[in-house]
Amino acid sequence: MKSEAKTILEAVRDGTITVDEALLRLKTQPFDDLGFAKVDLHRSIRQGAAEVIYGAGKTPAQITDIIRSMQKNGQGRILVTRLDKAAAAEIPVDMDYHEDSKTAVIGGFPEPDGLGTVAVVTGGTSDMPVAEEAAITAQIHGSKVERIYDVGVSGLHRLLSQMDKLMSASVVIAVAGMEGALASVVGGLVDCPVIAVPTSIGYGASFGGVSALLSMLNSCASGVAVVNIDNGFGAGYYANMINHMDGGR
Repeated sequence: MKSEAKTILEAVRDGTITVDEALLRLKTQPFDDLGFAKVDLHRSIRQGAAEVIYGAGKTPAQITDIIRSMQKNGQGRILVTRLDKAAAAEIPVDMDYHEDSKTAVIGGFPEPDGLGTVAVVTGGTSDMPVAEEAAITAQIHGSKVERIYDVGVSGLHRLLSQMDKLMSASVVIAVAGMEGALASVVGGLVDCPVIAVPTSIGYGASFGGVSALLSMLNSCASGVAVVNIDNGFGAGYYANMINHMDGGR
């Protein structure tokens, strides 16, 4: 996951741009003030990945203006999360809308350049919207993703039948609601980092995902980290960072 700063420095080394041109690009205004939003134009330089647009609570016109600002400033690939279908239909931008995850991808997915595969695993089919948000986030940032859905602990044989895929992953995202046991089980089977995502799926005593969250936080398995309830984006982003730790930077 090469940062924009590294790309600029390599261009100077290769003679395709001058030192002064590189300096100008690095000194360009770090954000674009749209009044209602300040678009972070230097995030890819600081962090290696561009700003992601959180769609919930924004109007289609606001989202459109943010996309246009990013495109105007050289960002060709953009991810919008938590974007409902009705709002997506009002945005006059060429995008691929993924209804299950409520995400939109502008500029397509890149060729994977990570160390290995990010495996996204769910306890049940109802967890798929959060899992898809994680999967698409990892994909747009350059990770190869393997989806392994509906393999919860109530039918453990389903998970065990996928052991070859799990054991070959560089990082696993375990997405589950109810009692959230999937993360502990996966954490006890694999030799790579596991990112646990509690979902708000479950009956009354699940407290909107709090039960799964607490179970995952109390996991006895080593190597399990936990993100917030329904935070597929955070899990996908973090998994992608792990998947690029030794490459491309």
